[in-house]
Amino acid sequence: MVFVQRYCMCICLVICFYACNKDNGEHMPEEYTNLVSSVDISAYPEILKSNLVFHSFNGQADDLPDILKDCGVNTIRIRLWHTPQNEHSGLEEVRQFTNELKTLGFNIWLSVHYSDTWADPSQQNMPEAWQNISYNQLKDSVAEYTRVVMNEINPDIIQVGNEVNSGFLHPHGHINSPDQFAELLMAASEVIREQSASTKIMIHFAGFKGSDWFYSLVDEVDYDFIGLSYYPIWHGENLGMLESTMKQLNSLYQKKVLIAETAYPFTLGWNDWTNNIVGTDEQLILPDYPASELGQKLFVEQIKLLSTREDYGGGFSYWGGELVAWKGKEATDGSPWENQALFDFNNNALPALKVFDYK
Repeated sequence: MVFVQRYCMCICLVICFYACNKDNGEHMPEEYTNLVSSVDISAYPEILKSNLVFHSFNGQADDLPDILKDCGVNTIRIRLWHTPQNEHSGLEEVRQFTNELKTLGFNIWLSVHYSDTWADPSQQNMPEAWQNISYNQLKDSVAEYTRVVMNEINPDIIQVGNEVNSGFLHPHGHINSPDQFAELLMAASEVIREQSASTKIMIHFAGFKGSDWFYSLVDEVDYDFIGLSYYPIWHGENLGMLESTMKQLNSLYQKKVLIAETAYPFTLGWNDWTNNIVGTDEQLILPDYPASELGQKLFVEQIKLLSTREDYGGGFSYWGGELVAWKGKEATDGSPWENQALFDFNNNALPALKVFDYK
């Protein structure tokens, strides 16, 4: 009789175990462990030179990458400029930094701007070294540079261009010359495929309005991920439209869609004398997401939900998480982003960082 009771108890425990795991599986997206949980900390090598100290949730001073790792971030996004005015975001700095990040267990998401400075929808300037060359020479230069980048860094995800709504490598690769734009993208993607069977290729669009038309222009390019930037200040406050666009893009092009850049303020205050990009209520999604620590956390939770829902999402990346006021409280050339960083004005980790863990 005792044996029967114990046997029945064991059976019940097994049933409960599988029932609980089945329930978890129903709420967990397929290939959950492959989803990207990322923060862009491209300025961190420069910030390190200021001897600024970051603090984890327990108030303990710690290195920023270690804090992010403890919070469940699995990927670090880094920008790469061709020949910057100083060493920051150049190939050597990025190579050294990504090697350090790899030893900590991070995947690397490389945003290759194919420019000497910022590339975005308003500017896609060709590197100075490639000025005055022909279109065919430019294709060769793109291929060779991409080969060098792959050999030196070998990222897990690579963007061919950054926010290329208007094309890249102007004037040759302008969106108004769609065939040349696509051919330049292909010159890079073909090299990436030759160099690595595992690296995922992303094409990155800022916002979501017009994205269906844009991705139709690059349909012949060999790539893996659609990347969208989403900032309410520039791309509107309609999260429902963002979600429906992500679903539509996935259905049309059979690609995973990632939120490649996003951010939100935890305050409308400032911590240096540099004007902030977001500073008024009109730039927020109210009343759901106020400029508060809770509001920032709720916004990141919603972005995470949208970018991991059903079969279309591949994950997300938070931009400028490290951009505290590292140049000092009276700097007029400091951070315009410190109220959207993932650390408060005392460089303490904010609650939004608790959202990044997929466990």
